[in-house]
Amino acid sequence: MADEKENMPGNQPEETNIKSVDNWEQKLKENEKTAYELEKEDTFKAEFLSTQTGIHHETKPASKPQQTGGFWFFLLLIAFCISAVCGIYLSIHPSAVCAEKPVSVATFTSSKNKNNTKEGIAWIKVRGVIAEESESSPFSMPTGASYISKRIREAAKDEHVKAIVLDINSPGGTVASVQEIYDELLKAKEQGKKIVALFRDVAASGGFYIAMAADQIVAEPGTITGSVGVIMQAGNVVGLFDKIGIKVTPITSGKYKDIGSAYREMTPAERTLLQDMVNDTYAQFFEAVKAGRPNIKPEVLVEYTDGRVFTGQRAQKLGFVDVLGGEETARLLAGELAGIKDPKIISKKGDGLRDVLLSFSSNMENKTLSKQLQSMNTPSVSYLWVF
Repeated sequence: MADEKENMPGNQPEETNIKSVDNWEQKLKENEKTAYELEKEDTFKAEFLSTQTGIHHETKPASKPQQTGGFWFFLLLIAFCISAVCGIYLSIHPSAVCAEKPVSVATFTSSKNKNNTKEGIAWIKVRGVIAEESESSPFSMPTGASYISKRIREAAKDEHVKAIVLDINSPGGTVASVQEIYDELLKAKEQGKKIVALFRDVAASGGFYIAMAADQIVAEPGTITGSVGVIMQAGNVVGLFDKIGIKVTPITSGKYKDIGSAYREMTPAERTLLQDMVNDTYAQFFEAVKAGRPNIKPEVLVEYTDGRVFTGQRAQKLGFVDVLGGEETARLLAGELAGIKDPKIISKKGDGLRDVLLSFSSNMENKTLSKQLQSMNTPSVSYLWVF
């Protein structure tokens, strides 16, 4: 019976399964042995090659990506420098001038190039307050009244320059500086140069004064002009100094030596003296307007030279301005007076990068605290429109 049970069909699968497990374990051990032998063989080959060639094969760590921060920093620095230069240029030249025809530019004050330079007109700009530079550094570009007068003299001496366009955008300036430019323009006229004044946004007081030397005046309808008169301002800090306990005691050689001082009240006698001086300088202004605009009726001249401002359109109707227009109108008018068709603009030199940077430096210097304090402490008589 026991042999029969062993030979029964139900017991055969269990025996077969045990044999399969034993075979699988045996194959697994053989595979592990084979892998171990192969690894050992590879290690032996590597050691053999290193002893023969002297080269050690080591596993290199993953290479790090190359750093490109320095390159991008350099590009950003270049872009910043270009943007800064462009910003400086645009701050000085806020808009591009679009003429109907391109204007060619030559060079004057160079009498050696007589065969290469054609006849044309000189374009001289007057910008901002007209005054003499109190200080100048090697890094600032000359912009004072003396520099403008020098440009006028150079244009007057150049035989290729037949006319001068005085491009004015100024509220005026100090009396002597304005008169210096005015006198140089009259001398240029004596040498046969035609003068055209171009009024931009503002050509008031001293800016109006220098235009009285011109043969013709061009202005936009909305230009602010006029302000024929004189102003003298003297500050007074007595109340402030009393509050903070400061007192200034001047020692002078005469009673009028510190006239106009900001550290004390002005006396009636001092006010009378200063008023007489203002009236005298006003009379000089009035005579310049009368000589420059002889066709204006006397009653109109007296009425409109009381310090008031008016538009370019109003000035044209009154006779203070000849033609309404802009830059191209002034250029063609100067050419017409000089007998030149489509005249070239002959300038001293182009506005290079150096000039732009120096102009920016000059503007920054004029805004320094020392400049402002100096202007407060020094009273001046001015042909200036202020409000």
